[in-house]
Amino acid sequence: AAIRLFLEELASFDTNNFMGNVGVGEREGRVISALVRERHFGLTHGIGRSGDVMAEQPKAAGSSLIVQLTRYLALDAIRIAGIKAAKACCVLPAATGLTMTLVFLALRQLRPSGKYVVWSRIDQKSCFKAIGAASLQSIVVELRPVEGTDALGTDVEGIRAAIERVGAESVLCICTTTSTFAPRVPDSIDAVATLAKALDVPHVVNNAYGLQCSKCTHLIEQGCRVGRVDAFVQSTDKNFLVPVGGAIVAAPESRLVDRISEIYPGRASMSPLLDLFITLLSLGAAGWKGLLDERKANVAWFQERLAATAQREGLR
Repeated sequence: AAIRLFLEELASFDTNNFMGNVGVGEREGRVISALVRERHFGLTHGIGRSGDVMAEQPKAAGSSLIVQLTRYLALDAIRIAGIKAAKACCVLPAATGLTMTLVFLALRQLRPSGKYVVWSRIDQKSCFKAIGAASLQSIVVELRPVEGTDALGTDVEGIRAAIERVGAESVLCICTTTSTFAPRVPDSIDAVATLAKALDVPHVVNNAYGLQCSKCTHLIEQGCRVGRVDAFVQSTDKNFLVPVGGAIVAAPESRLVDRISEIYPGRASMSPLLDLFITLLSLGAAGWKGLLDERKANVAWFQERLAATAQREGLR
């Protein structure tokens, strides 16, 4: 009830909800269905302006305030999850794949000679398509067996060789991934970050599932501290239990995050940000920490029972 009251108060700051206001034109937040208006709490202006998706919209002071508050809450949640090196973020109304494409496009403005993405292989279509959608060429680096296990991990020397083969200046970035599908394990983000720093090549991390996992957040934190991580992208639905449609771009400094906001064409939907805003207010810091702790306990519980089931079936 408190959150609903807060949203209604913020919505009253948007001009389309002013008492006695008569909107003329499609830009005035006019909505014909009462049910649709109710679903969006009257926040129908969307977010951003034509020059920057995170910019304040004078006609929508309440919506603009929610955008900035959501950024601060998301950054706090990222830091609580273990990535204290994160200093800036933006929440975009696009799922992880398209958000990765926007990161590549923003990097290309900062590094116009870059045309290759050196990519530690992951068998998942949207990761691969994100590179092609930005009109870039991928150099796929195969994984290598992790000694003493059945797992597949990062070939750091293979990444180095790929960069040296085409020349560091023509590489837009190295792209690594944290949480993925077995038998692949999270990439060695810290080792790749050290390599990226040594070769002066940007490093982007696909952290779609990883914010909820302390192993993944620790790898990114270490990468930011010992080497180079330019940005890391996480899905809102996979980590914060909201409907599909949003992603958070975070980084140890604001330059690339700001550029991503600036290249987003036009205004954007409010819905994914509003879902995250409501959820983070509902959880609070204690609720978010509780979810992270509960997940760790559940993993131990699940591992024990999965191992027993596997043994019974003659599997590892």
